[in-house]
Amino acid sequence: MTVRAPRRILTAAATALLAAAGLTACADGTGGASEPGRVDVVAAFYPLQFLAERIGGDTVAVSNLTKPGAEPHDLELNPRQVGQVVDADVVVYLSGFQPAVDEAVEQNGGDRAFDVAGVTPLRDAAAGGHDHDHEGEAGHAEEGGGKDSHVWLDPTRLATIGDKLAERLGKADPDHAADYTARAGALRTELTKLDTEYADGLRTCQRREIVTSHTAFGYLTERYQLEQIGISGLTPESEPSPKRLAEVAEEAREHQAGTIFFETLVSPKVAETIAREVGAKTAVLDPLEGPPADGDYLSAMRTNLQTLRTALDCS
Repeated sequence: MTVRAPRRILTAAATALLAAAGLTACADGTGGASEPGRVDVVAAFYPLQFLAERIGGDTVAVSNLTKPGAEPHDLELNPRQVGQVVDADVVVYLSGFQPAVDEAVEQNGGDRAFDVAGVTPLRDAAAGGHDHDHEGEAGHAEEGGGKDSHVWLDPTRLATIGDKLAERLGKADPDHAADYTARAGALRTELTKLDTEYADGLRTCQRREIVTSHTAFGYLTERYQLEQIGISGLTPESEPSPKRLAEVAEEAREHQAGTIFFETLVSPKVAETIAREVGAKTAVLDPLEGPPADGDYLSAMRTNLQTLRTALDCS
């Protein structure tokens, strides 16, 4: 995800006012979600919450700044949420993905912030889409040559982030450092199994191109040798131009795409338009920017795998 201005830009002065209000809220007991005897961890959005809960276990109290069902890219923090950042023992976030969180962390996070963007190199935004000489269109290169933040869609990269998060939690809570390391190791085993399932399940398919409502799946397609054709860019609410819609329809026909994918937190209308144009079906491919309706990251990723296998006619 490229760094971009949210709908309502939080200036440094506004953030300072929010921080002051957050401190007041903490003083009257309405701020963070800390619990006595537990490490207070604030996660910026769902995949980071999943990691913190699985690795932290019952020795941490995890709160998520992004409410279930909310689109996380344009999160705007209220005073209570800034208070959570102020009070947290560890703040887990991904710089460049949620500008309001970046600003709150810069103002109030201090050495309690853990930026997962620094754990593993991020892909260039321009590498996230299908390249047929369309750079500059909404589905391809992003303005400013930024980075694609959807790193959690590669289970192996998420495992590496988990290992580093365990180290960070161990510094905040040395008495339980070995427990965090052990739980990160157990999670790595589960994520490695998931990675194997994807590699095996997508090894032999009739097609390898997926048409998606926005280019969130660059890490997944890179890992499993698929190709992503994005209708919109990394910003899910960006409106594709008529020219881009025509290009995607042409590419969908070229690759005989039988399914156009949309996602859980944005409108399916554009995907449905392309599907009608080319005579294809639509299906949900969850980028896991928010919590799944049922289960967790692992089960949702397995649902995505089955959806992909069906759409791509994998044997």
